[in-house]
Amino acid sequence: MKQVAIIPARFGSTRFPGKPLAPILGKPLIQWTYEQALKVKDLDGVWVATDDGRIRECVAAFGGRALMTREDHPSGSDRLAEAAGLLHLAPEDIVINIQGDQPVFPPDLISQLAAVLRRDPEVVMVTPVKRISDPTAAANPNTVKVVFDRAGRALYFSRSLLPFWRDGGHPSYYRHIGIYAYRVQFLQEFVHLPPGRWEDAEKLEQLRALEHGFAIHVVETQGDTREVDSPEDARQVEEFLRRRSTA
Repeated sequence: MKQVAIIPARFGSTRFPGKPLAPILGKPLIQWTYEQALKVKDLDGVWVATDDGRIRECVAAFGGRALMTREDHPSGSDRLAEAAGLLHLAPEDIVINIQGDQPVFPPDLISQLAAVLRRDPEVVMVTPVKRISDPTAAANPNTVKVVFDRAGRALYFSRSLLPFWRDGGHPSYYRHIGIYAYRVQFLQEFVHLPPGRWEDAEKLEQLRALEHGFAIHVVETQGDTREVDSPEDARQVEEFLRRRSTA
């Protein structure tokens, strides 16, 4: 059973065009993500899956590996599925989907996600969450919230505040981190499912799995994670990395 990380990256982001090539302390964002993925133990390879020659050339320039995929993919998972086919991965192999805008994440978190799939053959999809208590941060629609059951299976993901703490007190929330681990067989099935009603409303592709009755397991992390959705996020990540390097 192979275990690979694939980083989907496209140039034409609506909110932040050219985001994978945005400079972060002198290196393109996609390089930060790729180099962080290389720190994960027990991976059989790391690839960037892109539809843009500029991103491919950038990855090649820093010594990474890139796969060219079609331009018409509606989601990162669709791009991942094509890349898994290009790599001739077997149905039982594990694919880790690391978004190209995630330059900071704990490498051991990836191993934890894959371990859930290895331990339980009934599990098909795993993703991380992190507890947050800042209501302002939670209210940001770019911060996706999730609630889950006692067995660690996601019940719903939303851009809205979730849950609603009716009696106030000291509310806390779980922020979804956009990293996924799947078996190749499920990934290929997932991308052929029709988008669902709630996915269309929230623009969150993971809701497609829930709407079609597939369980998504969650793993809680305490480690630092940073995502770049806007130029302001890029500036904040730069400051975080600068502080970390001088700590």
